[in-house]
Amino acid sequence: MSNSIQLSERVNQTKSQINALRKQGQVPAIVYGKDVGSISVIVGEKDILSAIKHNQRAILIAAIPAQGNKPVLIQNIQRDPISNKIVHVDFHQLNMNESMDSKVTIHFTGDPAGVKEGGIIQIEMYEVEVRCMPDNLLSAFEVDISGLGIGDHLHVSDLAFHEGIEVLSDPSSMLIKISQAHAEEVAASA
Repeated sequence: MSNSIQLSERVNQTKSQINALRKQGQVPAIVYGKDVGSISVIVGEKDILSAIKHNQRAILIAAIPAQGNKPVLIQNIQRDPISNKIVHVDFHQLNMNESMDSKVTIHFTGDPAGVKEGGIIQIEMYEVEVRCMPDNLLSAFEVDISGLGIGDHLHVSDLAFHEGIEVLSDPSSMLIKISQAHAEEVAASA
């Protein structure tokens, strides 16, 4: 819990008032959870960008109006499809004494032996669903794929998370495979 974030109360506002807030660098948001219910708030766009710069799944200490400081997790960020600006944020208030469900990003590291032999990497999944205590939540999990040859693959069941993290994703789901390049592709590249 390294970051803190200031949230301001947002009363019922019209769409034009919310758009005016966005132009001023404020983002409408909602905080929900067992302790706080559902609260409409506003957060500074710079604050959100700073918080997610290093870890989008970081646990933040949010100063929530009339509720005090509570640990929260960014559950969802909605962006404008054209400008990519943040238009809305969902915060999930956490109970640090209860396990939670979340997603963990998989980072593949290393150069697979099969690619050096002419194979092609096919990534099927970039994240897995896990259940753990909030203190055990990982921002990303690194998987070394340098030993994979042509025809090799990794499934969710091949991941070795540390104790305290339960993987909820289907164990038989494929994460990555190294496929043989088709003959036409090999001839074209030669």
